[in-house]
Amino acid sequence: MSEWWYDNIVEPAKLPLLLCLVAFVVTFLLTRVVTRMIRAGVGPFRNNVSASGVHIHHAVPGIILLILGALMALRLPESPWFEIAAVLVGVGTSLVLDEFALILHLDDVYWANEGRISVEMIGLVAACIGLALLGFSPLGVDDLTVGDLQIRITLLVGVLVHGGLLLICVLKGKYRSALIGCFVPLVAWISAVRLARPGSWWARHRYRGRTLDRCLQREAHFDEQWDPRWQWLSDMIAGAPTGRPAPTNAPAPTDPPAPTDPPAPTDPPTRPCPAPEPPAR
Repeated sequence: MSEWWYDNIVEPAKLPLLLCLVAFVVTFLLTRVVTRMIRAGVGPFRNNVSASGVHIHHAVPGIILLILGALMALRLPESPWFEIAAVLVGVGTSLVLDEFALILHLDDVYWANEGRISVEMIGLVAACIGLALLGFSPLGVDDLTVGDLQIRITLLVGVLVHGGLLLICVLKGKYRSALIGCFVPLVAWISAVRLARPGSWWARHRYRGRTLDRCLQREAHFDEQWDPRWQWLSDMIAGAPTGRPAPTNAPAPTDPPAPTDPPAPTDPPTRPCPAPEPPAR
């Protein structure tokens, strides 16, 4: 085990990347636990951190830690400072990306439906760091045999092909499939060959006529089947958003009928006057 650790982690200089990934994931989990406790008003985190009445979002200390870690990595590129810088970068990046939706919309949408993009960005970045960590490079390790070199080159080519399929999923607007495909390659392969979403870059530049109609029908059927399950998983990880719109298939509320005025009274019908009789002779 110690030999594997040295050959695949220490020798290729992947220890800082591993520490960055662990700090990134742990910080995200702790941040979500703390924010949900603040939202529920339980535990020691009942009040938001503020200064002079101004709410300080956790992206602010995240930016400070990210800058500090980057400067430390540039100024002190030796052990253990390089590893400490990797931890600071992982913590700072996680804090910033956890409020990515707030930065994107310039509005506090942390608990809104728009805030779900922060969770997707966290998952995507964690997957990218994990792929970079698990990817075997034919360079950086000394004394490789011919068999080891062939295995590493094969794995590297496979990672590049898989990365191309993930890029196709993103161009087709299938961000969730790209995220899941980072961990389950079969999902990315299937999603890359199927129809794109109507509003994606791929559909706008390649789909016309009947293909676009099929694309719209496929999207409606897919969202109806899988959106509730994805919302349940997202709620379990990040907490349920506030102000979620009603499902599209629910009947729209109808206003009660307005009271009508009673009919205006009408005059009784008048009888025609009888014609005058002729005078007697």
